[in-house]
Amino acid sequence: MEACRDALVPCNRAYHRGMNDNTTTTIPPSPEETPGRSQVSLTPSGGGAAQGGDTGGTLYWEDFPLHHVTDCGSTTVSRAAILDFARQFDPQPFHLAEEAAKHSLFGGLAASGWHTCAIAMRLMCDAYLLRTTSQGSPGIDELRWLKPVHPDDILSLRMTVLETRPMRSKPHLGLVQSHWELFNQHGDCVLTMKGWGMFKRRDVAATDAPQGQAAP
Repeated sequence: MEACRDALVPCNRAYHRGMNDNTTTTIPPSPEETPGRSQVSLTPSGGGAAQGGDTGGTLYWEDFPLHHVTDCGSTTVSRAAILDFARQFDPQPFHLAEEAAKHSLFGGLAASGWHTCAIAMRLMCDAYLLRTTSQGSPGIDELRWLKPVHPDDILSLRMTVLETRPMRSKPHLGLVQSHWELFNQHGDCVLTMKGWGMFKRRDVAATDAPQGQAAP
């Protein structure tokens, strides 16, 4: 519990700091403008069968190269969706009532931070995750809510691969550390996350990593 509380404090501070100082984080350069980054769409390296009717084929651990960037599309956040999520999961007044929200730090009705996480999750699922060999995730290392999300905001997600490595304890799987950034229609970054995903490896026979050690 102590670790959970310690992890939440910087997230909350960063969120309110972003609202108070009017800091703007703009969308970074496109992959074509950034040396070392690969193409914007994930493409299977071969040998995979299509999932869910996607003709692009199944994505394995090998299909997530270092520094790869994927633009995951966008969605519009409706007032009804903000209220519905808040009623079910985060019924704080500034997520539920216009008048209460006007007198809060948000200055108006704002989506729960957990709602924005769920939006990011749906965008990554639709963009690439549902056609991968994903075996889940050991967790999120970092989460920041940088700016409030208001009704009718258009949110776009970008994923960058930060690190990849085979799992020591399960050599048929590989780990991918990703950095997700969620931007609104003004180019402001409203959320960032860093976390790990576990994916099946295409060529398990090539694995020579030692076994018996726990994955991070």
